[in-house]
Amino acid sequence: MTSGEAEVSRQRLISGPGTLLVWLYGVMVVGAVSRSAYQIATEFDRAPLAYSLSAVAGVVYGFITYSLVRGGETARRAALVCCVAELVGVLTVGTWTLAEPSAFPDATVWSDFGMGYLFIPVLLPLSAIYWLRASRSRDGDAA
Repeated sequence: MTSGEAEVSRQRLISGPGTLLVWLYGVMVVGAVSRSAYQIATEFDRAPLAYSLSAVAGVVYGFITYSLVRGGETARRAALVCCVAELVGVLTVGTWTLAEPSAFPDATVWSDFGMGYLFIPVLLPLSAIYWLRASRSRDGDAA
């Protein structure tokens, strides 16, 4: 792939819906990381699992944001893998918080499938997976 083709591929990840995804993931990074940092620093003994999972969510959101901005096929694949892992995490933690609420004395970003965040944590990876797959198909059609 030439540098010109790499730049076009990069632009395709952050154009149109990709721009909205980068913005939303960026907001989620700030929300998850700042919330978990404060909770870990001030009340970690209250709900260590919940606060640690929120920190993990923030790191995952950050990596996906970086991958979308970076662009290119390797970044697209990495973002896709992380989005699938994020979705599995949201579904697992969401189900766990409903089935065994006592395991989470305080909410995580992914609790109740992200209800505290307007369900964005469950909708965001679904949207990103769709965008990453659709933009790849479109790139393949153009080649």
